[in-house]
Formats: sequence, structure tokens, C-alpha cells
Amino acid sequence: MCGIIAIVRRRSTTAPPAARDVLDPLEAAAGIVRDAGTGGLPAALGAAAAEVERADRLLRGSAGVRALLADRGLLVSVEQLAATIDAGIGRIERQLDDGASNRPPQDLEDINAGLSRARDAVWAVERDRVRTAKAVGDLAGPAAPVALVDAFLSVQQALSALDRLEVRGRDSAGLQVLVRNHGLDLASAAVRAAVAGRGSDPLFTSMAVDTVQGHLSFVYKAAAEIGELGDNTKALRVAIRGDELLRLALSSSDDVETTVLGHTRWASVGIISQANAHPLNSHELGRADGPYVCAVLNGDVDNFADLKANEGLGIANEIQTDAKVIPTLTSRRLQAGDDLLESFRSTVARLDGSVAIAASSASAPGDLLLALRGSGQALYVGLADDLFIVASEPYGVVEETHRYLRMDGETPSDPDNPAGTRGQVIRLRSAGAGELAGVERYSYDGTALAVSGNELATAQITTRDIDRGDFPHFLLKEITESPSSFRKTLRGKLVEIDGALRVNLGDSLPTATREALRSGAIRRVLVIGQGTAAIAGQATAAALEAATGGLRLPVSAVTATELSGFDLRADMADTLVVAISQSGTTTDTNRTVDLVRGRGATVIAIVNRRNSDLTDKVDGVLYTSDGRDVEMAVPSTKAFYSQIAAGFLLAVAIADEVGPAPGFPEADVLAALRELPDLMERTLACRPFAAEAAQRFAPSRRHWAVVGNGLNRIAASEARIKISELCYKSIACDATEDKKHIDLSAEPL
Repeated sequence: MCGIIAIVRRRSTTAPPAARDVLDPLEAAAGIVRDAGTGGLPAALGAAAAEVERADRLLRGSAGVRALLADRGLLVSVEQLAATIDAGIGRIERQLDDGASNRPPQDLEDINAGLSRARDAVWAVERDRVRTAKAVGDLAGPAAPVALVDAFLSVQQALSALDRLEVRGRDSAGLQVLVRNHGLDLASAAVRAAVAGRGSDPLFTSMAVDTVQGHLSFVYKAAAEIGELGDNTKALRVAIRGDELLRLALSSSDDVETTVLGHTRWASVGIISQANAHPLNSHELGRADGPYVCAVLNGDVDNFADLKANEGLGIANEIQTDAKVIPTLTSRRLQAGDDLLESFRSTVARLDGSVAIAASSASAPGDLLLALRGSGQALYVGLADDLFIVASEPYGVVEETHRYLRMDGETPSDPDNPAGTRGQVIRLRSAGAGELAGVERYSYDGTALAVSGNELATAQITTRDIDRGDFPHFLLKEITESPSSFRKTLRGKLVEIDGALRVNLGDSLPTATREALRSGAIRRVLVIGQGTAAIAGQATAAALEAATGGLRLPVSAVTATELSGFDLRADMADTLVVAISQSGTTTDTNRTVDLVRGRGATVIAIVNRRNSDLTDKVDGVLYTSDGRDVEMAVPSTKAFYSQIAAGFLLAVAIADEVGPAPGFPEADVLAALRELPDLMERTLACRPFAAEAAQRFAPSRRHWAVVGNGLNRIAASEARIKISELCYKSIACDATEDKKHIDLSAEPL
């Protein structure tokens, strides 16, 4: 997995907003949040969010950055007001958690939605607009002209997106800045001296500069097998900030413009090195420089070795990545007389495999070319004011815009010619940046495909969902957020009435479903999910069985695929299906929900995402956390705990309808649920002691146990033999005292 980012913009004609136009709505929002009482809270939160969103719109893009850079007082005031509003929202949340649990569930759901919207808006101002302005100021320096601000804004937007895309692979990263209309005399002694030692680099490593067709191409790269998230973009930023030639090129003309192409890599073809880091350019050994092209690739070109051999491509031995064939073949087609679009299209049409590609060319430096074909890859074209921002994930574009066009790499445009028309090619033109008129789309055979406004999607996440904060990785961040996520899941659903805890799910367990449970029309419950959600489903099923005794209402936990494959009935009107999903987009779960609904089953979803696909398919929805708590790390942590919390709430609510099992300690269970977030926080506070214990004990343990039952025990014995062989080979090479004491056993469970 890799990540692509590209920026194409046109010169902004929007004047910077006046300070008062920005501050008035923020001050209004601060007042609304400060004065918000217990009544009318959803409306108050909506009004506050709308005011902050108004300020956010004014601060977006080049005009907003210039306003903040030109007026230090405005920047400071915006920061202070955003912090005040954020603190007010936090106060409201604490009040909800501490004492407002008796609100009707729908009221709490409306409040949660309002809180999310308000937090999104404040986050955008504080963490996106202000942070971007500061970063651009750091790169551009004081009193920067408009063109310089625009250029470094593109660079900053690309670096920020690369930071987020690193979860798709971070062993190397690269950024190309193609500068046109720079106003420099490339033949002058001063410029030649500045380029000396940086030009004609056949490996296109960091700090290389190409002077091509009157333009300048700068590239910055970082590659490291071991490192932390963020290291690569830090290295790129340092290199860019210190590049005086880049600064000179960007500040020598009021007409200067840039196209930025970036990539973060997970090495699949070729070692981890700067030479293999993307972007790659079209230079070849033994060939006079032809038309200049740069490209980045996600996926694999399965036939790259054949293309390299058959075309006699002069690729340096140090460059092993399959991406290199893309700019070289495109350049050769350009040199043969084809125009840029046809050169690019005919090149990508020759590539076997699943690919996502972005490319730029000195022959049309304001254009960006995109290609997508096959499954497993994606490209999103974000449309913002005067800007196209392209990324291989939605979270690469959402800092700038929530409107995007998703490319389709699988659906043939002509069913009678599926092989030739599967995949899409797009050309983006800077003159129409941010508008559909600047988007040209074609099928892989060159047939024009019109683009309409109703194809634009709206992102359901913001940068708040995907921010790593000060944590070194997302896993630690999400473990740390688990108590809060668990607590929010209980909010408004675990209520205290007359001194006793009760579960009130409101419309999450619809009236018709309650009646069917009471009357006996529902006679069994199936809990489904995939992956970790299926494990949470086992906990939910166990809780429901304990709460009801399991006799009156048999309960089973199965994976969604097992249900769809082996347990469907023609008539499932007597069945309640509880579908658990973090994102609400799990294909297997959603498909199974469609199948059981078509057979008459009732479906309740436990899901984290409002407006996700799953929520549109079910009878009732029980949201985890606040209904918008995205989990980025692969292992499920906070989502898993929240799903279990929701599962226990649902189990008790169902038991209240059908009658609890004799002796079921409902009061104790609910009290324990309410106490759990505090206990989780106390556990997390022990992290330093756990780290100390790990350092003390883990390195001294060299004992392995390979376990299994039945046939698996035979496999375990085989594994023991293989591991022993590897250990003895290691001992032969390095007979350390620790390795001599490795103890392996294969035992039954």
C-alpha cells in the first residue's frame, strides 16, 4: 500500500477577508456556547457550529492564509477564540456525562450530532486553517508576495496530506515541485552556479533539479527502513525550507505557478532507497533527454520487466521500481509525436496489474494526468476554491474540501468491450482548478466520459477523525481514547431513575421490535459481524444469553459470511439480527443484512458511523461512541470496547422486554458498566509501570510454546521442528548465551 498526493491550483483572485468578518462569527459562537443551558442544547450547538463554519470558509485557501499571515493579531485572536469555544464544548460534554443522563435518547443523539459538528468546525479553524497559515509562513518567510504564498501553500497541503497517507506505507516519500513562469534567466551564471551539482542526476535523488523546457523541476526525497510516522515529511520540509534556489524561483515573478506531485511508499518492487522512491522522472541512460515527465504509482505493474526489455529502456541499475516505466514510456510517445493525453493513455493501457497513477509533464506544466485501473486502488479528486487536490484516500483531501470525485477503475464504459474500456484516465487543467469544467475524463480506450455534478461525493470524515496528535502511532492514540469512547457509548442510554440504573435505548430499539420481542414473534437472535466485530458479537451474544437465560430467546453469534452461506431460511420473520460494524461499510456484513432483511428478519445495527451504508439498511441503530469516532489503526481497540458496551446495553434492553433470567444481576452489571471507563483510565495510568516491567522481563524470556489440538497438534509439531531448525541455524551463526537456552515444546491445549 502506498499513498499519492497531487496539487493543481490557479492563481486566486479572492481578496483576503477583513479581520472583523472572521472574528464576529467566532465571538458569536463563543457567546452561544458560554450561555448554552440544559434546554434547547441541540439548537444552540447547531447555531454555534454554523458561526464557526462561516469563519472557517473565510479562512480557507490562499485568501485565508494571506489574511492570517498579514495580521498577527488576527491569527492570535482566532486561536484564542477557537480555544474558548472548544473549552465550552468540553464543559457541555462533561455535564452530559456527569448529570444529564435522564434526557430522552433521541435528544441525546441530537446533542451528540451537534457536538460532533461543533467540534469539527472548531477543529478546522484551529488545527487546519491556523496550522496551515503558520506552516506556510515558516516556508515562505515574512512579507511573502502572493505568488510565493500560493506556491508554498501547495507544498504545505501536499506535505500535510502525505503525513496522513503514511499509514499506507512510510518507508520512503518524495515530493516534486514543477515551477513555471519563474522569471529566472536559466542561462545566467548565477542560476547555472546554483544548479551545478544538482542537475543531471540519473537517479533523481533528493535535491535534484532539472531545467526542462524553460521550467524548473525540484525533487525532495527521504528513505529509511526504520523510523516513526512523520519522520519523512519532517525531512522533506527541512530540505524544502533550506532550498534557496527554490525560494528564488518562486519569488522572482508575480506570475509563478506550481504543480506538486507527492508519494509515500511501501516498497513492493525495488529496495528502500531514494532512487526507488517516487516520483520518478523520464530520464534514461544513453538517450538524449526527451520530453520531461514525472510519475508516481500505487499498485504493481506486473509486466514492467517485459516493457523494459522490449522497449530497450535505459534505466539505471539502482532503479528497480516498476514505476520508472511510466514516465519513460510516456516521454517516448511524446517524442514520437503524440500529444500528452494520448501519450499517457496509451502508456497506462499497456500496463498489466492494478494501478493508480498520477503524472505531470513539462510539455503542459499546468496539467495533471491520472489513471486508475483494477481493484484495490483508488484516486479521489477534491474540488476546492481554485484548487484540485488529488489523493489515494479521502483523508488526503478533507483538510481542503469535502467534495470529491472518485475515479472508477473497474466498471467498463462499454459492456461490449470490457477489457478495452475498464479503467479511467483524467486530465486536470489548472485554468479550471476547483471546477468540473477543469476535469476531462476518458475510458482506457480514449472514449470521452462526461462528468456531472451529481457524481461528486461528500466526505463523512474530517481531519479531526484522522489526527494522530502527539502520539507516535495511531494504535497508542486509540487505546488511550478507549475510556472516552466507552463513556460516550453509555451517554444517555444508561440512565438513573429513582436511584436505580436503567437502560433506555429509545428508537435504537424500535417500538415494533419491542412488541415483537414481548409477544414472542421474535423467537431467536443472531449476532453477526466480521473480524473483531464478530468477536464483539460473541460478547454481545453471551451477555444476552446470560440476561435472558437463553431458553425463551435462543442466541447465536456467527460471522456474517457463515450466516449468508449456511444459515439463511426462506422465512426469517421470527429472527432478530444484530449486525456489528465499526465503519458501517463492511461488505460481507452489509450484504448479509440485505439477505436477511429480504427474508423478513428484523435488524438492529451497532455501528460507529452516522450516515454509513449499514444505517440505511436496518430497523434500528445503536451508535458507539458519539457516532463518529474513526479508528485508523489496524488492530481494533476503542471500537471493540465500545461495541461490547453497546452489546451489553442492548442485551439488558432486550431482557427487559422478554423477561430477565432468574437471578440475573442487572443492577450489578449496569453499575459495572458505568464504572468501567474510570477503571480503564486507571489501567492506562499504569503504562509507565508496564513499560518498566516489559523492559525488565521480556528480553530475558526465550521460551516458546506452540499449541494445538487434534490435527492442529500435528501442525504444531511440524512448526516446532521448523522453528528449532531456524534457532539452531541462528545459534551456529551467533552462539550467544541467550540463544542456547531457547526452549521449544509442542503441547495440546
